[in-house]
Amino acid sequence: MDIEFKKSGPLRGELTVPGDKSISHRAVILASLAKGESVVHKISMGEDVKSTIRCMRRLGVEIVRDGEVMRIRGKGYAGLTEPDDVLDCGNSGTTMRLLSGVAATRPFLTVLTGDSSLRRRPMARVVKPLSMMGAVICGRENSRLAPLVIRGGELKGIEYQMEVASAQVKSAILLAALDARGETVIRETVLSRDHTERMLLEMGANLERNQNEIRLRGPCDLNSMEWRIPGDISSAAFWLAAAAIVPGSEVLVRDVGVNPTRAGVITVLESMGAEIHLEDYRIINGEPVADILVKHSELKPIAIGGSIIPSLIDEIPVLAVAMAMAHGTSAVRDAVELRAKESDRIAMIVSILKQMGVEAAETADGFVIHGRGKIPGNCRLAAGGDHRIAMASAVAGLAAEMPVMVEDFNCVDISYPSFLQDLQALTR
Repeated sequence: MDIEFKKSGPLRGELTVPGDKSISHRAVILASLAKGESVVHKISMGEDVKSTIRCMRRLGVEIVRDGEVMRIRGKGYAGLTEPDDVLDCGNSGTTMRLLSGVAATRPFLTVLTGDSSLRRRPMARVVKPLSMMGAVICGRENSRLAPLVIRGGELKGIEYQMEVASAQVKSAILLAALDARGETVIRETVLSRDHTERMLLEMGANLERNQNEIRLRGPCDLNSMEWRIPGDISSAAFWLAAAAIVPGSEVLVRDVGVNPTRAGVITVLESMGAEIHLEDYRIINGEPVADILVKHSELKPIAIGGSIIPSLIDEIPVLAVAMAMAHGTSAVRDAVELRAKESDRIAMIVSILKQMGVEAAETADGFVIHGRGKIPGNCRLAAGGDHRIAMASAVAGLAAEMPVMVEDFNCVDISYPSFLQDLQALTR
């Protein structure tokens, strides 16, 4: 499905975005590992989370859609059963890495695979700590790539210094530690998103956090829960950036998760001069939530890097569009992780900006953008199957001087199936 995006006046109104994808993955997995029925409200129904649901069902968990809620009848770790086929994680790196931690605890064979994009993404980072805990894991290219073949059970706690800031790797270790003997200690140099830790504390796990250190003593049981998933800030980011760069815009995004380990996009946009207000701040299931109001502003350039990058890694594609609309030179560094996403996002960001007439250049771990306060447009873009590149291209089209055509836009179903409907509502 090829879609044309062009100037259509200001974006005005309010909306809610899909449930947080990261939290939705974890709610499905953790509820499956608890004993008893958990109820999940506003779960993300993008293709990535559907992959996690399918895999947990193959492991013997009963998961039922009941109107607007998902009912998950957990059996505990011991209740999981050996799948009769490979577990297909689709395009979801979160599914594969988190389920590696679950599979590592079970004394049966589990094979995790995915689409061609996922089979190119690095898995050694999760294989290493799980192998240290006692799981037997092998994969392609010396266990660097999927498919992963896992035989687990009889795990022991470990002390592990995170080599990259990765919530997926950290979560895989914690999921394995829940059924391991003894204490597992994880140390982070740079904090990654902490949804798993917050959720485990809500569910009664023997977990302690102290600055950059997490301790979990296993084995421990989890309590079933009623989860209310906040809106995904990674999805909201497209409307925050769009409202900031399209003249006359004013958008209110309701019920968005504003966890400090995820909210870097707000910090950066505010630093660029965007007018953003958080309203009705509250805590739901251990997660901070707020309504976010954003109005059009004249943006200024910015250079970002260091510890803020993990808190906005998924929002960098749309932030690059905002940088193009600023007057002056912006730069992103310390973001080499972007090269290991659904696409090489550093290369893709620079490519789509150049095609739209924006001066941009790659660096080893980021890029430089010479913004002129405008995006010429008048191009046809291939998003390479990357949902965030596709939606960032759409946002650019809303501000571009000439229309922008985005090919195969249906890839946005991975995280935001209702993107076009929400855009239509804001531009009506």
